[in-house]
Amino acid sequence: MSAREDPAKSADLGEAQSKPHLGYDLSRVETIQNGTQDLQRNEETRRGFKPRHSQMIAIGGAIGTSLFLGTAQVLRVGGPGFLLVSYGVLSILVYCIMTGIAEIATYLPVPGGTMSYYGHKYVSRSLGFAMGYLYWYSLGILVLYELVAVTLLIDYWNPSVNPAVWITILLVVIVVLNFLPVQVFGETEFWSAGMKIILILKLIFLSVILFFGGGPNHDRLGFRYWNNPGAVREYIEVGGLGRFIALLQSFVLASFAFVLAPEQLIVTAGEMQSPRRNLPRAARRYLWRLIILFIPTVIGIGVVCPSNDPRLEASGAARSPFVIAIKNAGIPALDSIVNALIILSASTAGNAFLYSSSRNLYSLAVAGNAPAIFKRCNGYGLPYYAVAASASFSVLAYLSLSSSSLTVFNWLINVTNTSGYISWICCGVVYARYRKTIECQGLESPYRSRVQPWGIYAGSAASVVLLLINGFEVFFPSKWSIGSFLTAYIGIVAFLVIYFAHRIYHHSDSWCRDPAEIDMQEGLSEVMEAEQPLPKRGKIVSGLWALIE
Repeated sequence: MSAREDPAKSADLGEAQSKPHLGYDLSRVETIQNGTQDLQRNEETRRGFKPRHSQMIAIGGAIGTSLFLGTAQVLRVGGPGFLLVSYGVLSILVYCIMTGIAEIATYLPVPGGTMSYYGHKYVSRSLGFAMGYLYWYSLGILVLYELVAVTLLIDYWNPSVNPAVWITILLVVIVVLNFLPVQVFGETEFWSAGMKIILILKLIFLSVILFFGGGPNHDRLGFRYWNNPGAVREYIEVGGLGRFIALLQSFVLASFAFVLAPEQLIVTAGEMQSPRRNLPRAARRYLWRLIILFIPTVIGIGVVCPSNDPRLEASGAARSPFVIAIKNAGIPALDSIVNALIILSASTAGNAFLYSSSRNLYSLAVAGNAPAIFKRCNGYGLPYYAVAASASFSVLAYLSLSSSSLTVFNWLINVTNTSGYISWICCGVVYARYRKTIECQGLESPYRSRVQPWGIYAGSAASVVLLLINGFEVFFPSKWSIGSFLTAYIGIVAFLVIYFAHRIYHHSDSWCRDPAEIDMQEGLSEVMEAEQPLPKRGKIVSGLWALIE
């Protein structure tokens, strides 16, 4: 039935258009020939992600070169003990943040519903504006990071081909995949992320084999490297102070494997089938995927690779703890196979980061915080202008060819770490305002985690600490570098400049929205229509399907 045939629907639409703009652009209407009104078809993304797609994108985005190469730095600085502690604590904090923002998004998982959209809706236009651009440029930088990582990985084979060729090939592949329908993109991410998970499980299995001396040299490792050179290391200073500095630096380096990972799941909710049912399921299972994949991996790294191995300071795959362990064990050809699969990890992670970056730009346009052209979609719901603009960041990867790739690599880590911490702090603020709105209007969240609200508050408080200590090593005379200092802290300045510039321009806005005036019905009808009935399955099939999804 059309809006004209249904007076109630017409009244609701007219009332919605007359309300203040709260983050979702309800003015996007067009008059069709028969006089009916509807949302513009060329400004709507499509719900093409199946549950397995969204979950694999969330976990696949977190499994990039940071897990295979970044762990080398943590092991070298902190030893196997601090490597395990830093990854274990951060896994818990990230789970607390993820379930908190999943609670926010589950109530209203609208197209374009990123965390910047919810910051706009529940806090202020200025916060949504600043968060949106933070996500856009940070995720764009992460694409650069993976492109630079690929050049370092390919150098392992000492090819004669110019690194610019590899950057170009990978960039073309990533951009093309992001211009395909979201169903194709989701299927590609599902299978590539599955291959990464298989790689990790096999590396964990390899660690077990080497632990018991099952390698070609039959050298039983056990926990040898926990005793010599030791479970923890000193860094910069000696004694207890040196170990404390090593612990802090281990957290800073390890957090790169987690930055912006929770937010990636929220981005997919606007294109997810039955988001109110499937988003909480993906959030709940994320902890188990971290425990099953991340924690055994870092334990295995502490078993197979000594923390004082000089190759940990090399570039590319040569510094991967697993590649070092394979070469020490004398296993032929396996190091090249692992390196090739790590390159695949970098490629698919870059693919997911470009998707998230483009959708954040689309969300900014939907909220009226970016030019309207970026919310334009093609026939299958792809915001192609947003994808093209987000992909333009990637050409900066060629800058790494004129400098040390490893230096650029470390600079990118510092910049994105800062953005991740700022995002998690903002997520805590948005969650607090969301809960205030729910309580004020007497509503109930369709999903509520047992660890909330204190989980996300603890995660945000820890993020404040991490933000302050990110780059702290540059204040030691032996580690001072103007480049490292700027990349570690310029993100804070950039975020504050964006926020306060917007705040000054819209000085008439309140600092924080009144919870009683926030429209909690805005976009809800579309969300409810997207909910599909559960398929009928037997108990055994349902149990197996739950494991797969």
